[in-house]
Parts: sequence; C-alpha cells; structure tokens
Amino acid sequence: MDEKKLIAIIKKLMPSVVSIMISKHLADVEKDMAHQFYSFFPGMHRVPQKKFKIPDFMVDSRGMVQVGGGSGFVVDQNGLVLTNKHVISDPQAEYTVTMNDGRKFPAQILTRDPINDVAILKIQATALPAVFMGDAAKLELGQNVVAIGNALGIFKNTVSQGIVSGLSRSISAKADPKSAPQEMRGLIQTDAAINPGNSGGPLVTSDGLAIGINSAIVFGAQNIGFAIPINAARRDLDDLNKFGRIRRPLLGVRYIVLDENLQHKMKLPVDYGAYIVNETPHDHGVVPGSPADKAGLKEKDIVLEVNDAKVDRDHPIQDYLEDMSVGDVMNLLVLRGDKKLNVRVVLAERK
Repeated sequence: MDEKKLIAIIKKLMPSVVSIMISKHLADVEKDMAHQFYSFFPGMHRVPQKKFKIPDFMVDSRGMVQVGGGSGFVVDQNGLVLTNKHVISDPQAEYTVTMNDGRKFPAQILTRDPINDVAILKIQATALPAVFMGDAAKLELGQNVVAIGNALGIFKNTVSQGIVSGLSRSISAKADPKSAPQEMRGLIQTDAAINPGNSGGPLVTSDGLAIGINSAIVFGAQNIGFAIPINAARRDLDDLNKFGRIRRPLLGVRYIVLDENLQHKMKLPVDYGAYIVNETPHDHGVVPGSPADKAGLKEKDIVLEVNDAKVDRDHPIQDYLEDMSVGDVMNLLVLRGDKKLNVRVVLAERK
C-alpha cells in the first residue's frame, strides 16, 4: 500500500477506534483470583486465610480494579460501538469506552450475537466519527488490509499492515481457559499482526472501509490472525434497528458431519451429510419443540442437502443457516435408513 495513502487512512480512522476497559469490584477480583496468577500483579502478596490482596495503587476511588482491555470502533455517530463478544463476556464486570481524544463513557451492552463473536455497545455521545463498513464478500486473497487496536491492552493506537491470507476459515477458539471452545466459521485470515487487546478493533481495506472485526490469533504461530467478516456485524445492526435484538434462525438439530473415515467407522451408507445424533445421554439429537422436531426429523437421520446444496465438511448446516432468516423455509433432503425424504422446515427464532 502506498505510504501516503496508508497514513491518510490511519489519520481518518483513528478517531473512530476506541479502547474498552474492563473493571471489577475489588472483592470480586480477590475472590476469583487463582493462586497461579497472583505473581502477575505487581506488589501482590499473600495475606492470612490464603487470600490475595490487590495493591492499593491498582484500586480506584470506587473500589474498582482494571482487569483487562480490548478494542472497538464506532459505527454510528450516535454512539453505537462494535467489538467482540468475548471482550465483554464477564457479567460481573463494568465496561468503559475511551475515545481517542481521551473522553470516557460507561458502556451499555445492547446485544451479543449468539453465533458470531460480535457484540454491540452503546455510549451516551453524539456527533462521533464513525467507520464506514465495506463488504467482506468481495474480498480477494492478497488484498491489502490494516488492523487497528489497543494491542495487549497497553499499546493504544497500534497499527499493523498485511494482506488477506485466507478466506472462509474455520477454527475452534476459547475466550478464556475456563470457557468452552466455540467453533468460529467464515473467518478472514490475515498476516497483519493481531494481539490480545486488538480484539474488537477494525480490519480495514486500502479504501478505509471496515471489512472485519479483529478476533483471534493462533498461539505459537506467527502471522496468523483472524477477523469476523463485517457482514455478520452489519446483519446484527440491522436486526437491532428492526427488532431491538439480534434474531438468528433455529433448526434444532445436533449433528456430526460425515466423511469417509466416519462412514467406515460407523458403518453408514454415505460419506457426506449431517448425521443427527445426541452428543451426551442428556441431550437430544432433535431438540423437542424445535422446527426440526415439528417437521418430523429423527435421530439417525442424515441430512444430505439443504435447499438443493450438498452438506459436507466444507458446507455444514450452520453455514446455510447463516444466510437465512427467521420464518424462512429450509428444504432438506434426508436419508432415513435406505429411503430419501424431502422435508420442509420453517425456521424459528433462536432463544
């Protein structure tokens, strides 16, 4: 990217990129703190009853302790801010948005996307500089991109340049060591440096359009970072404007995607499709009362096609759901035993 053009883009976008500070009450921090982490905090020491005391200089006048940070960016001049869901995942924490000019605002969490790592915040401010959003579906491999954020929660206004290294990537990620892994699909891969704290900041094109939300890195690897396509966030914003919440369609099945190995291992007649099966003895392959249940789907059914498109490792059911809305009809080709059935399902809203 031309140096002058890069500098101009950064100057234009930097006022729209924010830091998100995560704070918790002192008592909650000391209660939750694990023994193996106490040495990471300067001046921390043991006290009787095996409790850990936070140094006074880390506690503000309200008894709050900053425990982390992330990034975000303004997408509406009236105070809407996009970030990652995992940045604002702690229900006991308070979140403060700090603008590039130093102004601070308490953040209200409007909504969290139940599928994608996206959250929308609201701050009480107007006439804010907003980032314009592009179309991630038009990205090309090798395209120049810039990542902006609050690297490591310390280095404000960090900028890194790279290219689009991959499209439609899938990874399994955890927001923290205690959380369950979440499959993230359709990601943009980039070699632009993304670090903890960059999460929630924008990934932008050479035209200065946001096409992704910086989200994840692969520890132990170099130059491999991932961003949520901005199209997912745009859809969330549209839902919020229309319905006051994010609406995601629900089918209501648990499944594993078949391949040649699973076909041989499970002695099944096909090597593709979504095999409906319960994951634990307490689960249901078909969720009771769900659209799938009402349409008559059963455990051990194999969904071969969705709307005339094949279901396989590269195209699971979830990918087709991403392009559909509540109330849409999903036409399924289902293999039950040795018979193929056409099943019509009306999608409901995921609660």
